[in-house]
Amino acid sequence: MPLSIFGFRALWSPWFLLSLVAVVILYFLITMTWRHRFENSIPPTIKEITLFLSGMILLYTLKGSPVDLLGHILFSVHMIQMAALLFIVVPLLIMGIPGWVWQIALKVNIINRMFRLFTNPVVSLMVFAFAFSIYHVPMVLDYLKMSLILHAVFTITIFMSAVFLWWPIVNTVEGQPKLHGLKKIGYVILSAILITPACALIIFVDVPVYETYMGGEAWLKAMALCVPAGTLSGLAGLGVSGPEMFTNMTTLADQQLGGIIMKTAQELIYVGVLGRIFFTWAAEERNNADEITRLDLVKRQKLHDSGTY
Repeated sequence: MPLSIFGFRALWSPWFLLSLVAVVILYFLITMTWRHRFENSIPPTIKEITLFLSGMILLYTLKGSPVDLLGHILFSVHMIQMAALLFIVVPLLIMGIPGWVWQIALKVNIINRMFRLFTNPVVSLMVFAFAFSIYHVPMVLDYLKMSLILHAVFTITIFMSAVFLWWPIVNTVEGQPKLHGLKKIGYVILSAILITPACALIIFVDVPVYETYMGGEAWLKAMALCVPAGTLSGLAGLGVSGPEMFTNMTTLADQQLGGIIMKTAQELIYVGVLGRIFFTWAAEERNNADEITRLDLVKRQKLHDSGTY
């Protein structure tokens, strides 16, 4: 069946789109129009604007376009959403917001305390791994998908845990905790290791474990997260009762594919991140070595000129 049967609102989430447009307008008002009201403010760079807009466009694609609807029908698409949201959108948005804007936000006491606690490398790794793993426990995910409020709260929670995870790696805010060199490489590798058990369980389990992706009453209740109640009741009367109406994959194959997608996507993204970290670190080490050598030569020259060498 075509996804169009769910209607325009379910397919394109117009209210979510308007919310994101409002956020983008606010971004430009703060960073450009109202910038002079803030101390030490500078215009956003083209790179920052590009990163922020890319993150917002991808965010809408994942959570507002038909991709989101598919993510409630197919577990594999849900995992594509999660991988892109947590490992691409989050760092794009962090890097896209100018440092002076972050500094203003971090002057708020409760925000500053929260970031100081949860961006500690050990804490951020543990919190993210726990949030990701607990979210994909079958009983938990099924329960959350039955409640619009609980699902929204936990989605925001896991999104914030990803912000804390990425903060020590990509933030450039003066005075904020950040990792360098080998510590940053070890942090990324450990992050990949910590979510592996959750992905492995999804991949290697030999039975479908998520009721909200199997069809029937649980699936219909979960679809209420993105489909208006009136539309959903009409579709139930037409015999639409599960994901098998929209795919040729079995529920088990879809579930296992989801686990593979998540782990593969994370590994590929992290390989790119590790490559960038390594080459940046190597360049910094090389530049520092050159500077040390230069200073040593200058010192030797001065000693030679003074006749004490």
